[in-house]
Amino acid sequence: MKEDINKTLEVLRNGGTFLYPTDTIWGLGCDATNIDAVKKIYDIKNREDNKSLIILVDEISRIDRYVDKVPEVVYQLLEFAEKPLTVVLEGAQYLADNVINKEDRSIGIRVVQDPFCKQLINRFRKPIVSTSANISGEPSPANFNEIADKVKQKVDYIVEHRQDDYTKAQPSGIILVRKDSTFKIIRE
Repeated sequence: MKEDINKTLEVLRNGGTFLYPTDTIWGLGCDATNIDAVKKIYDIKNREDNKSLIILVDEISRIDRYVDKVPEVVYQLLEFAEKPLTVVLEGAQYLADNVINKEDRSIGIRVVQDPFCKQLINRFRKPIVSTSANISGEPSPANFNEIADKVKQKVDYIVEHRQDDYTKAQPSGIILVRKDSTFKIIRE
């Protein structure tokens, strides 16, 4: 795993893209603060850039670095979540503009539990993009073997860790949390 992390860090630092296992499904990733790297993700997915992407952080305490005024309820939701949970928050900051929702400046953030992702993000010291490893409109791959070759061929690096894990992974739950602490479940 250490060699995989080192290779992925090199790709991140050079503005590249990569395929990697998360605590949910396999993802396409890049530096969430690099506008050119994020554009590459949209190009790989053949997706319009008016849809925001999810970012991953390694610790709950990092959320308030990338969101202005995090409602206290966010910490409670994340603490008691029984499965991976993405929270969508308004007031994104210090991220690439094309990773943020243009209408309300919101961003989806997930605190990872997966050891590979946690170590990678901790060593990179910045959030990474996480979006399903598929072409927009096609089904999300539940494991590495379900990722289309056309996606694999377009990234700069493919993480070797967990490629042989055939467990059918599920996407995270998603909750929109407004600045007034009210929230709406988008996906359970």
